[in-house]
Amino acid sequence: MRLTVTRRTDLAAKALVVLSHEGRRMKAPELARSLETTAGYLPQVLGPLISAGWVQSDPGPTGGYRIDTPLDSISVLDVVEAVEGPTVNTDCVLIEGPCDAAQYCALHVPWTQARAVLCSQLAASPLTELDRTTVIA
Repeated sequence: MRLTVTRRTDLAAKALVVLSHEGRRMKAPELARSLETTAGYLPQVLGPLISAGWVQSDPGPTGGYRIDTPLDSISVLDVVEAVEGPTVNTDCVLIEGPCDAAQYCALHVPWTQARAVLCSQLAASPLTELDRTTVIA
């Protein structure tokens, strides 16, 4: 199971919540302060969100970042996969490499079932469920 949540994914989810809450274009330094990170790190955080079409980046002195998509249409799983890549992984949890199709490892079935439940729950959790007060302390 390759389901990774890194600091970059955490900041990406927080950025979407902040941009939605603000409801306006935010300059990089201001958004970085809200996220408690650096303006230099923002392109790495926001790049996948821009590629997904959720955030617009407007260049120039009057530019900044703004959200283009309602939070209720973006799931937690969407953000994880946009930032970290697809969660689908056929690698075995016990050995390096895929499970042998002829004989799966002892954990293959329960691990696959658990992964399906976790991904389903994350896919059913829109970003609107993230409370801004707990996202941005």
